[in-house]
Amino acid sequence: MANDTIGISNALHSLTPKAEWTIRSGGVIEWHDLVQTKPTQSELDAEVIRLQAEYDSQAYARNRKAEYDQLNQFEMQFDDDRDSTTTWVDTINEIKGRHPK
Repeated sequence: MANDTIGISNALHSLTPKAEWTIRSGGVIEWHDLVQTKPTQSELDAEVIRLQAEYDSQAYARNRKAEYDQLNQFEMQFDDDRDSTTTWVDTINEIKGRHPK
């Protein structure tokens, strides 16, 4: 996701993946096709909460990945093997410690 906030459009995509719709000003949903069952506002609100909780629960993984991507892990592993060091393992454990599950 581009940001950290789940909205009604995310809930609509989740609950009605094949439907076509537009959200107008004031949050009014304009349906462009016949959807047999349109979600109620309470169903949309519950889905927003569920999706946000799911997204938030993975913050540690996103944070770890951002740090892992900055490492040259193969070179670190090669150097550790050559030099009998544990730099790579130590670095990974530090990252995991900063971003626990």
